[in-house]
Parts: sequence; structure tokens; C-alpha cells
Amino acid sequence: MVNELIAKSASEKKLLGIINPVISDMGFELVRLRLMSNKEITLQIMAARPNGYINVDECAEISTAISAVLDVEDPILDAYNLEVSSPGVDRPLTRIKDFEEFEGYEVKIETVDLIDGRKRFRGTLAGINGSEILINLDEGTIGLEFDWLAEAKLVLTNDLIKEMLKQSKTNQKFGDKKFDAFETERLEETE
Repeated sequence: MVNELIAKSASEKKLLGIINPVISDMGFELVRLRLMSNKEITLQIMAARPNGYINVDECAEISTAISAVLDVEDPILDAYNLEVSSPGVDRPLTRIKDFEEFEGYEVKIETVDLIDGRKRFRGTLAGINGSEILINLDEGTIGLEFDWLAEAKLVLTNDLIKEMLKQSKTNQKFGDKKFDAFETERLEETE
């Protein structure tokens, strides 16, 4: 089952079925897919490595592979632009594992329906409990079922920027290996 955070509309879900296997076979994970039309149609793909880091060359590789498949399948009738990018620092949270990975960071969440009279929540991620997203708000910790979410994204804060810069620096130095904070500091001290 595809959750609404990754692909919302029926046409997006159809595209997801075509694109996701290509991205997965390349060793990446699809974070979000959006088909947007203003003056022009844009197919926006956000992808990441399982460790979260992706570079410009990898975005170009994904774009080339997706373009080839879309040229054959031809699921979009009109002309369109393909945009492939990393999720960015203030990334959307679309998979339940994202909420666990970014525990402790500030988040904005919008629900599909009203929950206790509101749809928008801003607080600090407190992890997950099964399929429930835990968030610390001023009034206390609440749980929101993952299926209730319409949108969720990290809030750009100094702590988040510092952490992302640290991860990016570590990934550039040490390839795809994932190190915890202690190992990262120790490795940087030995240089």
C-alpha cells in the first residue's frame, strides 16, 4: 500500500509504480513524488540513499534512468519537466521510519481530518509507537496515527542544519558507511 505522503493522486500512484522499482534497483529510496501543473507540468522526484545522503551526480543518474523508463511507458500525455532532487534539510517526512530517524527534531504536521479541533501540529518528534507518531507539544505529548497525516516536514532549525552538515561531511569523507556521532567525532579528530 502506498501512503498519501509519498504519492497523493491516482496519477502520482500510477507513476510511483513505474518509477519506484527503477529507483530501488539503483540502491536509492523514493521519498516523495509529485506531479504538479501550473503553466507547465513538472514531475518532481525526491530520492535518498538509505543513509539519507545523495549527491548531484546521483540525482542526474536517477533522472537519466527514470527518463528512459518514462519514454517507453509514456504515462504522461503532455510535455513535462522532470526534477530529481534530494529531500533537502527541511525535508518532508513520508515514511514511518523518517519519524523515528528524526526523533528530537522540530516538525510541522498536518492531518487529513480535525484532531481535537485542529489539523496543524508543531512540536518535537518523540519517536513512534507502532503506527503512531509521537510529538511533544506545549500541552504535552500526543500520538497521531501515521494514516491520519496529510503532510509532515522538518522545521529548519540551527540544530537540524548542524546535524545535516555533519552527516554530509561524514558521508563525503567515508562513503556510504554510516557512523554514529561518537565515531564521527573520533574519526574527525584523527585527521
